[in-house]
Amino acid sequence: MKLSVCIATYRRADRLDALLGDLLQQECSPDEVIVVDNDVSGSARAVIERRRLGGYPFPLIYAIQPERSIAQTRNKTVELAGAEWLAFVDDDERPPPFWLRKLVEAADTFQADVVLAPVEPQVPPNAPAWIRRGKFYDWPHVPTGTPVPANMLRFGNALLRGSCLRAEPGPFDPAFGLSTGEDGDLLLRLIDKGAKVVWCDEAIVWEPIESKRLSLRWLLQRALSGGQHFARLAISSRYRSVSLASRLAMLIQWLAQLCAALILAGIFSPLGRHRSVAWLIKAAANLGKLTAILGWRYGEYA
Repeated sequence: MKLSVCIATYRRADRLDALLGDLLQQECSPDEVIVVDNDVSGSARAVIERRRLGGYPFPLIYAIQPERSIAQTRNKTVELAGAEWLAFVDDDERPPPFWLRKLVEAADTFQADVVLAPVEPQVPPNAPAWIRRGKFYDWPHVPTGTPVPANMLRFGNALLRGSCLRAEPGPFDPAFGLSTGEDGDLLLRLIDKGAKVVWCDEAIVWEPIESKRLSLRWLLQRALSGGQHFARLAISSRYRSVSLASRLAMLIQWLAQLCAALILAGIFSPLGRHRSVAWLIKAAANLGKLTAILGWRYGEYA
């Protein structure tokens, strides 16, 4: 199959360069690599030009998307990609040589329109002990070939049939441009229209965790953003039909869960900071749900 690798990037020149190097080692080579830079100053341009001068073996297409928006930046990668299949990988991830081959094999084996796969965190050895014990950066797994549940719909590591993507307006919704959720929103729309979305547990990529993310503040902000994303989709009836009464029920439920999580964070504090933080993260997620239903938007990418 013809294959484009799509990368949205923002001020991660060194990590982008490492990723482009990893793509040279793929057992299943892409037909082209699309890099769209969301930095108006074009901070990734030097990396692209250096790789081109070094004789990059497949087309390396570069563009700048000046408006600050993860959704619009990903939309630009789709616009520029010309292949039958599009693989998405984040600019801070490291795919092993078998990555693309495993994605392609899963799409073929399970006759899937979308294949999602794991992003495994690499927490540095100098990270605080409570972070290493808490496993806060881990994501859930399901067996290969399993339809992907709604709580695992994300684009950090994905292969999609181009015809499905190009049939969708956008395809990423600019309303999610400064927040998370543009990927889950798109995947839910594709599923609603009959797309088959399966998991491939072998097509792993690694994500070295940056030092700036090794903090309670970052973990709580990520949880709040994730809670907002879930609530925005829930109250817009993306999971099931929502009435005024059910909105009120969600509001009460999320408020109760927020209060319970805060209480449990205090109760579990003597058993280790990682246990207390786990409940604080649940509290932040429920706070995100509450603020979303009340109309406030947290711009993670602002």
